[in-house]
Amino acid sequence: MQRDIYDEDHEAFREVVREFVKRYVSPEKAAQWDRDGEVDRPTMLAAAEHGLIGLSVPEEFGGAGMLMDYRFRSVVNEELIRCGHGSALAGAFGIHDDLAVPYLAHFGTDAQQQKWLPKMATAEVLGALAMTEPGAGSDLRGVTTTAKKVDGGYVVNGAKTFISSGKTADLVVTFVKTGEGNRPDAFSLILIEDGMAGFDHSKTLHKMGFPGHDTAELTFTDVFVPDENLIGGVEGLGFIQLMKNLPLERLSIGAVAAAVGEAALEWTLEYTTSRQAFGHPVVDFQNTRFRLAEMATTVDAMWAFTDRAMNLYRHGKLSADEAAKVKFWCTEREWEILDQGVQLHGGYGYITEYPIARAFLDARVHRIYGGTNEVMREIVARSVTGRK
Repeated sequence: MQRDIYDEDHEAFREVVREFVKRYVSPEKAAQWDRDGEVDRPTMLAAAEHGLIGLSVPEEFGGAGMLMDYRFRSVVNEELIRCGHGSALAGAFGIHDDLAVPYLAHFGTDAQQQKWLPKMATAEVLGALAMTEPGAGSDLRGVTTTAKKVDGGYVVNGAKTFISSGKTADLVVTFVKTGEGNRPDAFSLILIEDGMAGFDHSKTLHKMGFPGHDTAELTFTDVFVPDENLIGGVEGLGFIQLMKNLPLERLSIGAVAAAVGEAALEWTLEYTTSRQAFGHPVVDFQNTRFRLAEMATTVDAMWAFTDRAMNLYRHGKLSADEAAKVKFWCTEREWEILDQGVQLHGGYGYITEYPIARAFLDARVHRIYGGTNEVMREIVARSVTGRK
Protein backbone atom coordinates (compact mmCIF):
# COMPACT_ATOMS: atom_id res chain seq x y z
CA MET A 1 0.00 0.00 0.00
CA GLN A 2 1.40 3.37 -1.05
CA ARG A 3 2.13 5.70 1.86
CA ASP A 4 1.34 9.38 1.35
CA ILE A 5 2.83 10.93 4.49
CA TYR A 6 6.11 12.02 2.87
CA ASP A 7 6.74 14.84 0.40
CA GLU A 8 9.72 15.72 -1.81
CA ASP A 9 11.70 17.14 1.11
CA HIS A 10 11.44 13.88 3.03
CA GLU A 11 12.49 11.81 0.03
CA ALA A 12 15.45 14.11 -0.62
CA PHE A 13 16.42 13.71 3.01
CA ARG A 14 16.11 9.94 2.63
CA GLU A 15 18.87 10.06 0.03
CA VAL A 16 21.09 11.92 2.52
CA VAL A 17 20.43 9.21 5.10
CA ARG A 18 21.18 6.45 2.59
CA GLU A 19 24.48 8.08 1.69
CA PHE A 20 25.38 8.29 5.37
CA VAL A 21 24.52 4.61 5.79
CA LYS A 22 26.79 3.68 2.88
CA ARG A 23 29.72 5.63 4.33
CA TYR A 24 29.39 5.06 8.05
CA VAL A 25 27.28 1.95 8.72
CA SER A 26 28.58 -1.50 7.89
CA PRO A 27 28.56 -5.02 9.32
CA GLU A 28 32.12 -4.42 10.53
CA LYS A 29 31.18 -1.20 12.31
CA ALA A 30 28.11 -2.85 13.84
CA ALA A 31 30.26 -5.71 15.10
CA GLN A 32 32.64 -3.21 16.69
CA TRP A 33 29.75 -1.42 18.40
CA ASP A 34 28.58 -4.78 19.72
CA ARG A 35 32.04 -5.54 21.12
CA ASP A 36 32.38 -2.09 22.66
CA GLY A 37 28.82 -2.04 23.96
CA GLU A 38 28.30 1.44 22.55
CA VAL A 39 28.36 3.54 19.39
CA ASP A 40 31.58 5.49 18.92
CA ARG A 41 31.45 9.28 19.25
CA PRO A 42 33.01 10.03 15.82
CA THR A 43 30.06 8.29 14.14
CA MET A 44 27.62 10.34 16.20
CA LEU A 45 29.46 13.55 15.28
CA ALA A 46 29.40 12.57 11.60
CA ALA A 47 25.66 11.94 11.84
CA ALA A 48 25.20 15.44 13.24
CA GLU A 49 27.24 16.90 10.37
CA HIS A 50 24.92 15.13 7.93
CA GLY A 51 21.84 16.49 9.75
CA LEU A 52 20.71 13.13 11.11
CA ILE A 53 21.04 14.23 14.74
CA GLY A 54 19.53 17.37 16.18
CA LEU A 55 16.36 17.15 14.13
CA SER A 56 14.29 18.08 17.18
CA VAL A 57 16.52 21.01 18.18
CA PRO A 58 14.90 24.36 17.27
CA GLU A 59 16.49 26.20 14.35
CA GLU A 60 17.62 29.14 16.47
CA PHE A 61 19.90 26.73 18.34
CA GLY A 62 21.37 25.11 15.24
CA GLY A 63 18.94 22.21 14.76
CA ALA A 64 16.46 21.32 12.05
CA GLY A 65 13.44 22.60 13.99
CA MET A 66 11.45 19.39 13.55
CA LEU A 67 10.44 18.99 17.19
CA MET A 68 6.78 18.47 16.31
CA ASP A 69 7.31 16.72 12.96
CA TYR A 70 8.36 13.10 13.44
CA ARG A 71 8.43 12.29 9.74
CA PHE A 72 12.11 13.14 9.28
CA ARG A 73 13.05 11.06 12.32
CA SER A 74 11.02 8.20 10.91
CA VAL A 75 12.96 8.37 7.64
CA VAL A 76 16.21 8.03 9.61
CA ASN A 77 14.88 5.01 11.48
CA GLU A 78 13.60 3.32 8.33
CA GLU A 79 16.93 3.54 6.53
CA LEU A 80 19.08 2.54 9.51
CA ILE A 81 16.87 -0.48 10.20
CA ARG A 82 16.48 -1.52 6.56
CA CYS A 83 20.24 -1.89 6.07
CA GLY A 84 20.24 -4.69 8.66
CA HIS A 85 23.05 -3.44 10.90
CA GLY A 86 22.03 0.05 12.02
CA SER A 87 19.79 -0.77 14.99
CA ALA A 88 22.34 0.40 17.60
CA LEU A 89 22.67 3.71 15.80
CA ALA A 90 18.91 4.09 15.48
CA GLY A 91 18.61 3.52 19.22
CA ALA A 92 21.30 6.07 20.06
CA PHE A 93 19.74 8.69 17.77
CA GLY A 94 16.29 8.07 19.24
CA ILE A 95 17.35 8.47 22.87
CA HIS A 96 19.04 11.77 22.09
CA ASP A 97 16.45 13.32 19.75
CA ASP A 98 13.20 11.82 21.02
CA LEU A 99 13.79 11.50 24.76
CA ALA A 100 16.42 14.02 25.88
CA VAL A 101 16.26 17.04 23.57
CA PRO A 102 12.47 17.59 23.78
CA TYR A 103 12.56 18.24 27.53
CA LEU A 104 14.94 21.13 27.02
CA ALA A 105 13.27 22.34 23.83
CA HIS A 106 9.77 22.28 25.35
CA PHE A 107 10.40 23.12 29.01
CA GLY A 108 13.94 24.47 29.44
CA THR A 109 14.61 28.02 30.57
CA ASP A 110 16.18 30.43 28.11
CA ALA A 111 19.54 29.95 29.81
CA GLN A 112 19.25 26.14 29.71
CA GLN A 113 18.34 26.16 26.05
CA GLN A 114 21.15 28.52 25.11
CA LYS A 115 23.68 26.50 27.08
CA TRP A 116 22.78 22.99 25.96
CA LEU A 117 20.77 22.88 22.74
CA PRO A 118 23.48 24.15 20.33
CA LYS A 119 25.85 21.45 21.62
CA MET A 120 23.11 18.82 21.41
CA ALA A 121 22.48 19.79 17.78
CA THR A 122 26.09 18.97 16.90
CA ALA A 123 26.32 15.85 19.14
CA GLU A 124 29.05 17.55 21.17
CA VAL A 125 26.69 16.84 24.07
CA LEU A 126 24.63 13.64 23.98
CA GLY A 127 21.58 13.29 26.18
CA ALA A 128 19.70 10.54 27.98
CA LEU A 129 16.55 10.28 30.08
CA ALA A 130 16.61 8.58 33.49
CA MET A 131 13.27 7.56 34.96
CA THR A 132 13.31 3.84 35.82
CA GLU A 133 14.73 2.68 39.16
CA PRO A 134 15.53 -0.77 40.59
CA GLY A 135 12.23 -0.66 42.46
CA ALA A 136 10.11 1.47 40.13
CA GLY A 137 9.44 0.99 36.43
CA SER A 138 6.20 1.96 34.70
CA ASP A 139 4.85 3.33 38.00
CA LEU A 140 6.75 6.61 38.03
CA ARG A 141 5.27 7.72 41.34
CA GLY A 142 7.24 4.94 43.00
CA VAL A 143 10.65 6.52 42.35
CA THR A 144 12.79 7.17 45.40
CA THR A 145 15.72 9.16 43.99
CA THR A 146 15.64 12.44 45.90
CA ALA A 147 16.86 15.95 45.21
CA LYS A 148 17.05 17.82 48.54
CA LYS A 149 17.14 21.61 48.38
CA VAL A 150 20.31 23.20 49.71
CA ASP A 151 21.87 26.61 49.32
CA GLY A 152 22.46 27.20 45.61
CA GLY A 153 21.04 23.94 44.36
CA TYR A 154 20.12 20.34 45.18
CA VAL A 155 21.81 17.26 46.58
CA VAL A 156 20.75 14.14 44.67
CA ASN A 157 20.83 10.61 46.12
CA GLY A 158 19.50 7.40 44.62
CA ALA A 159 19.85 5.15 41.60
CA LYS A 160 18.41 4.61 38.14
CA THR A 161 18.56 1.47 36.04
CA PHE A 162 17.95 0.30 32.45
CA ILE A 163 18.99 3.76 31.20
CA SER A 164 19.55 3.72 27.44
CA SER A 165 22.66 5.72 26.46
CA GLY A 166 23.28 6.06 30.19
CA LYS A 167 26.99 5.34 29.93
CA THR A 168 27.80 7.54 26.96
CA ALA A 169 25.50 10.47 27.82
CA ASP A 170 27.02 13.81 28.74
CA LEU A 171 23.75 15.16 30.11
CA VAL A 172 21.03 13.12 31.82
CA VAL A 173 17.48 14.42 32.22
CA THR A 174 16.69 12.83 35.59
CA PHE A 175 13.32 12.32 37.26
CA VAL A 176 13.63 13.00 41.00
CA LYS A 177 11.55 13.63 44.10
CA THR A 178 11.73 17.21 45.30
CA GLY A 179 8.70 16.98 47.59
CA GLU A 180 6.96 14.67 50.02
CA GLY A 181 4.54 11.85 49.18
CA ASN A 182 3.71 10.75 45.66
CA ARG A 183 1.48 13.55 44.40
CA PRO A 184 2.34 14.80 40.92
CA ASP A 185 3.80 18.02 42.30
CA ALA A 186 6.34 16.08 44.39
CA PHE A 187 8.52 15.40 41.34
CA SER A 188 10.88 17.42 39.19
CA LEU A 189 13.25 16.97 36.27
CA ILE A 190 16.87 17.93 36.84
CA LEU A 191 19.91 17.94 34.56
CA ILE A 192 22.82 15.86 35.85
CA GLU A 193 26.10 16.30 34.02
CA ASP A 194 28.88 13.85 33.30
CA GLY A 195 31.71 14.53 35.73
CA MET A 196 29.63 15.80 38.62
CA ALA A 197 31.09 14.52 41.89
CA GLY A 198 29.18 11.49 43.18
CA PHE A 199 27.58 10.67 39.82
CA ASP A 200 28.59 7.23 38.54
CA HIS A 201 27.27 5.99 35.18
CA SER A 202 29.98 3.51 34.36
CA LYS A 203 28.12 0.24 35.00
CA THR A 204 27.01 -1.28 31.71
CA LEU A 205 24.08 -3.71 31.74
CA HIS A 206 24.33 -6.66 29.36
CA LYS A 207 21.12 -7.35 27.46
CA MET A 208 19.72 -10.06 25.19
CA GLY A 209 19.41 -7.50 22.36
CA PHE A 210 20.88 -4.18 21.24
CA PRO A 211 24.43 -5.11 22.33
CA GLY A 212 25.83 -2.11 20.45
CA HIS A 213 23.65 0.44 22.23
CA ASP A 214 24.72 1.03 25.80
CA THR A 215 22.34 0.60 28.71
CA ALA A 216 23.60 1.56 32.15
CA GLU A 217 22.90 1.73 35.83
CA LEU A 218 23.30 5.20 37.33
CA THR A 219 24.06 5.99 40.96
CA PHE A 220 23.92 9.34 42.71
CA THR A 221 25.77 9.80 45.99
CA ASP A 222 25.42 13.33 47.40
CA VAL A 223 25.59 14.82 43.90
CA PHE A 224 25.40 18.59 44.07
CA VAL A 225 23.38 20.01 41.18
CA PRO A 226 23.06 23.80 40.84
CA ASP A 227 19.69 25.52 40.76
CA GLU A 228 20.25 26.40 37.09
CA ASN A 229 19.90 22.70 36.20
CA LEU A 230 16.29 22.39 37.39
CA ILE A 231 14.37 22.06 34.12
CA GLY A 232 12.02 24.99 33.73
CA GLY A 233 13.39 26.58 36.90
CA VAL A 234 10.33 25.60 38.96
CA GLU A 235 9.97 22.64 41.32
CA GLY A 236 7.11 20.17 41.10
CA LEU A 237 6.58 20.18 37.32
CA GLY A 238 8.46 16.99 36.49
CA PHE A 239 5.49 14.66 36.37
CA ILE A 240 3.53 17.00 34.12
CA GLN A 241 6.55 17.46 31.85
CA LEU A 242 6.94 13.70 31.51
CA MET A 243 3.28 13.21 30.71
CA LYS A 244 3.46 15.83 27.97
CA ASN A 245 6.42 14.15 26.28
CA LEU A 246 5.39 10.51 26.68
CA PRO A 247 3.19 10.55 23.54
CA LEU A 248 6.29 11.30 21.45
CA GLU A 249 8.26 8.51 23.13
CA ARG A 250 5.49 6.01 22.49
CA LEU A 251 4.91 7.20 18.93
CA SER A 252 8.62 6.75 18.25
CA ILE A 253 8.55 3.15 19.52
CA GLY A 254 5.53 2.37 17.35
CA ALA A 255 7.18 3.91 14.29
CA VAL A 256 10.36 1.90 14.88
CA ALA A 257 8.24 -1.25 15.21
CA ALA A 258 6.63 -0.55 11.85
CA ALA A 259 10.05 0.03 10.27
CA VAL A 260 11.34 -3.25 11.71
CA GLY A 261 8.25 -5.06 10.43
CA GLU A 262 8.77 -3.72 6.92
CA ALA A 263 12.46 -4.61 6.96
CA ALA A 264 11.69 -8.11 8.25
CA LEU A 265 9.27 -8.62 5.37
CA GLU A 266 11.93 -7.52 2.86
CA TRP A 267 14.62 -9.77 4.37
CA THR A 268 12.25 -12.73 4.45
CA LEU A 269 11.05 -12.24 0.90
CA GLU A 270 14.66 -12.04 -0.30
CA TYR A 271 15.64 -15.19 1.62
CA THR A 272 12.67 -17.33 0.60
CA THR A 273 13.11 -16.32 -3.05
CA SER A 274 16.75 -17.44 -3.12
CA ARG A 275 16.53 -20.49 -0.82
CA GLN A 276 15.80 -23.84 -2.47
CA ALA A 277 13.91 -26.75 -0.87
CA PHE A 278 12.85 -29.94 -2.66
CA GLY A 279 14.01 -28.44 -5.93
CA HIS A 280 11.96 -25.26 -5.67
CA PRO A 281 12.41 -21.79 -4.17
CA VAL A 282 10.84 -21.71 -0.71
CA VAL A 283 8.68 -18.80 -1.83
CA ASP A 284 6.82 -21.14 -4.20
CA PHE A 285 5.28 -23.15 -1.35
CA GLN A 286 1.75 -22.13 -0.45
CA ASN A 287 2.47 -21.86 3.27
CA THR A 288 5.33 -19.43 2.61
CA ARG A 289 3.24 -17.33 0.24
CA PHE A 290 0.35 -17.14 2.70
CA ARG A 291 2.67 -16.11 5.54
CA LEU A 292 4.26 -13.44 3.38
CA ALA A 293 0.80 -12.16 2.45
CA GLU A 294 -0.10 -11.89 6.14
CA MET A 295 3.16 -10.11 6.94
CA ALA A 296 2.69 -7.62 4.09
CA THR A 297 -0.87 -6.83 5.12
CA THR A 298 0.16 -6.33 8.73
CA VAL A 299 2.97 -3.97 7.71
CA ASP A 300 0.51 -1.89 5.69
CA ALA A 301 -1.82 -1.66 8.69
CA MET A 302 1.07 -0.70 10.99
CA TRP A 303 2.12 2.14 8.71
CA ALA A 304 -1.44 3.37 8.22
CA PHE A 305 -1.84 3.52 12.01
CA THR A 306 1.57 5.07 12.65
CA ASP A 307 1.36 7.59 9.81
CA ARG A 308 -1.97 8.81 11.16
CA ALA A 309 -0.40 9.21 14.60
CA MET A 310 2.55 11.15 13.14
CA ASN A 311 0.12 13.56 11.49
CA LEU A 312 -1.81 13.99 14.72
CA TYR A 313 1.41 14.62 16.60
CA ARG A 314 2.67 17.36 14.30
CA HIS A 315 -0.63 19.16 14.74
CA GLY A 316 -0.45 18.81 18.52
CA LYS A 317 -3.40 16.43 18.64
CA LEU A 318 -1.89 13.05 19.60
CA SER A 319 -3.33 12.13 22.99
CA ALA A 320 -1.74 9.89 25.60
CA ASP A 321 -4.23 7.07 25.03
CA GLU A 322 -3.82 7.23 21.23
CA ALA A 323 -0.04 7.06 21.57
CA ALA A 324 -0.45 4.10 23.91
CA LYS A 325 -2.54 2.33 21.25
CA VAL A 326 0.18 2.86 18.66
CA LYS A 327 2.91 1.67 21.00
CA PHE A 328 1.34 -1.56 22.19
CA TRP A 329 -0.40 -2.58 18.96
CA CYS A 330 2.54 -1.98 16.64
CA THR A 331 5.06 -3.67 18.91
CA GLU A 332 2.81 -6.73 19.26
CA ARG A 333 2.47 -6.94 15.48
CA GLU A 334 6.21 -6.40 15.05
CA TRP A 335 6.84 -9.44 17.26
CA GLU A 336 4.46 -11.58 15.21
CA ILE A 337 6.11 -10.55 11.94
CA LEU A 338 9.60 -11.24 13.26
CA ASP A 339 8.53 -14.63 14.58
CA GLN A 340 7.16 -15.55 11.17
CA GLY A 341 10.30 -14.22 9.51
CA VAL A 342 12.57 -16.32 11.70
CA GLN A 343 10.46 -19.40 11.00
CA LEU A 344 10.59 -18.88 7.24
CA HIS A 345 14.37 -18.48 7.42
CA GLY A 346 14.58 -21.95 8.96
CA GLY A 347 17.84 -22.66 10.77
CA TYR A 348 19.41 -19.51 9.39
CA GLY A 349 16.82 -17.46 11.21
CA TYR A 350 18.46 -18.59 14.44
CA ILE A 351 21.92 -17.39 13.40
CA THR A 352 22.82 -13.85 14.42
CA GLU A 353 24.77 -13.26 11.22
CA TYR A 354 21.33 -12.79 9.68
CA PRO A 355 19.52 -9.49 10.38
CA ILE A 356 16.23 -11.27 11.11
CA ALA A 357 17.79 -12.99 14.14
CA ARG A 358 19.32 -9.79 15.48
CA ALA A 359 16.07 -7.91 14.98
CA PHE A 360 14.18 -10.66 16.80
CA LEU A 361 16.43 -10.23 19.86
CA ASP A 362 16.42 -6.44 19.69
CA ALA A 363 12.65 -6.11 19.36
CA ARG A 364 11.78 -7.95 22.54
CA VAL A 365 12.34 -4.81 24.60
CA HIS A 366 9.88 -2.78 22.53
CA ARG A 367 6.99 -4.33 24.46
CA ILE A 368 8.66 -3.37 27.74
CA TYR A 369 10.25 0.06 27.60
CA GLY A 370 8.35 3.29 27.16
CA GLY A 371 5.80 1.75 29.53
CA THR A 372 5.03 -1.95 29.32
CA ASN A 373 2.31 -3.03 26.93
CA GLU A 374 0.22 -4.11 29.92
CA VAL A 375 0.33 -0.52 31.19
CA MET A 376 -0.46 0.74 27.67
CA ARG A 377 -3.57 -1.44 27.61
CA GLU A 378 -4.60 -0.06 31.00
CA ILE A 379 -4.26 3.52 29.72
CA VAL A 380 -6.39 2.70 26.69
CA ALA A 381 -8.95 0.83 28.79
CA ARG A 382 -9.38 3.81 31.06
CA SER A 383 -10.02 6.09 28.11
CA VAL A 384 -12.52 3.61 26.65
CA THR A 385 -14.44 2.84 29.82
CA GLY A 386 -14.03 6.11 31.68
CA ARG A 387 -13.08 4.07 34.76
CA LYS A 388 -9.85 4.07 36.76
